[in-house]
Amino acid sequence: MNGSGIYGLMFLIVGLVDWSRISAMVRPIQGSGIKILLPIIYISPVLTLFSELPVQLKAWEIVIAALFGVLLSIPLMFTTKYEIRQDGQIYAQKNKSFFIALIAIAAIRIVLRQFFFDIDPTSLSMLFFTVAFSYVVPWRIVSFAKFRKVKMSQTLDDVLPSVKA
Repeated sequence: MNGSGIYGLMFLIVGLVDWSRISAMVRPIQGSGIKILLPIIYISPVLTLFSELPVQLKAWEIVIAALFGVLLSIPLMFTTKYEIRQDGQIYAQKNKSFFIALIAIAAIRIVLRQFFFDIDPTSLSMLFFTVAFSYVVPWRIVSFAKFRKVKMSQTLDDVLPSVKA
């Protein structure tokens, strides 16, 4: 895949994530919120793919990529919030900062790709997958924890009716 194909694919993925988040803001999150964790399960099988390919990376390079991914997850963690609306359902909170953070992450990845021209494509793919995996996992886990916190407060409000003065 050439460079423009990779960028096109990246923009498609960012667009799909944006579309998913926008639709999540108008639809309530059903059930226990376990669907928040599904992207981790969806991208995990790629790890086995890289274990079979000839990747020429040192351990410290993979660790740096993982740490960079965790760093990129911080804005996503802070901008992902949930709220209980008047209908009593839990929704993702509308937040323009989230979309700005997501676009900034995509731009950072595009810019970084320009600096790694001497690495073979398989190793470069592994590095960028490591970055992506390392920001999706903490972000989704924290998002799930935030959802569960809102869900628990909703349950407590149902069990213990508020006392009005």
